[in-house]
Amino acid sequence: MENQHTNRPLRVLIAKVGLDGHDRGAKVIATSLRDAGMEVIYTGLRQTPEMVVEAALQEDVDAIGVSILSGAHMTVFPRIIGLMKANKMDDVLLTGGGIIPEADRLALEAMGVGQLFPPGTSSTAIADYIRDWTSKNRSF
Repeated sequence: MENQHTNRPLRVLIAKVGLDGHDRGAKVIATSLRDAGMEVIYTGLRQTPEMVVEAALQEDVDAIGVSILSGAHMTVFPRIIGLMKANKMDDVLLTGGGIIPEADRLALEAMGVGQLFPPGTSSTAIADYIRDWTSKNRSF
């Protein structure tokens, strides 16, 4: 799916942050988004929030997706959103998925994190969300 404003595919960075070594879901999502017409940059395991934001800046992405199963979501997402704000990345979507309790999900969304997807969410729903969010919020 092309970016409506630049005639290039939407660019999405998929990252695994911290010591969480379970990357099957991230790879499945990365492949699904690629199959949906997006350009996907997969950072691999054991990234820091700083590494994720730096890669997103270098790759000029439209969205960042973080897969997290380690329970560190209340540390990782606020750090990434803070770094994104410091780098004026206000029109880049930060989304993700994993094992995130409802109360934490709501708190993260209140901080500016986009929709967070639980295990079992269809890849079509995730791709649709990224497309919809970027078409409404991304400035070029």
